[in-house]
Amino acid sequence: MEVRLIMQNENKIKISDMPQGERPRERLAKYGAEALSNAELLAIILRTGSQGETAVDIGNKLLKKYEGNLRELFTTDVSELSKIKGLGFAKAVQLKACLELAKRIFEYKPEKNQVRSTQDVVNMLMPELQFEKQEKLFAVFLGTKNYLIKRKLVSVGGIDVNVFKPKEILYMAVRENSSAMILVHNHPSGDPEPSEDDIKITKKLVEAGKVIGIPLQDHIIIGDGTYISMKERGII
Repeated sequence: MEVRLIMQNENKIKISDMPQGERPRERLAKYGAEALSNAELLAIILRTGSQGETAVDIGNKLLKKYEGNLRELFTTDVSELSKIKGLGFAKAVQLKACLELAKRIFEYKPEKNQVRSTQDVVNMLMPELQFEKQEKLFAVFLGTKNYLIKRKLVSVGGIDVNVFKPKEILYMAVRENSSAMILVHNHPSGDPEPSEDDIKITKKLVEAGKVIGIPLQDHIIIGDGTYISMKERGII
């Protein structure tokens, strides 16, 4: 038993065995986080390796499994991550906790947030929507001077233009005492180019908003790290 434990410890490669100039923590402290590779940043979160692998090796294995697409880590649950050899439950939980903190940082909104540009709305919803595997439609309701009143999830799974009625969104806008509104939805494909249905729905809501005096200022479509504003496109 003692011999087997010694062999296991010998097979476990540690980052501390690496030359000091190549260790991720030391490199981050000296050069800054932006100088590190994705695998090195993952290694710092994972802290330790496993038999025959350093934490950097496990980080590279994670990246290879998801073809270098870090967004997949947001949508993969703990049980699935735990199945990866060398990761296990504890490391999977550490990783998911760090990812959730990063997401919350980008979602943070101070009180009385004023919407001054399209980019303000994109910054508000991009962190949440760019990783979604289902299409989600949000309505952003604004008060006087474009102060944010509320963002509201309107639908999940896409909207059929043939049955779409603006009444539900307009009712929400009136209930929130809105002065204006903005629609935001995602394309799970990652391509934010508006479809014909997207344009038709937008135009329906533009006309309906004019009737009650609550204009639709924009309809923003979010893709994989990119977006398209229908206002900037001249559709609205």
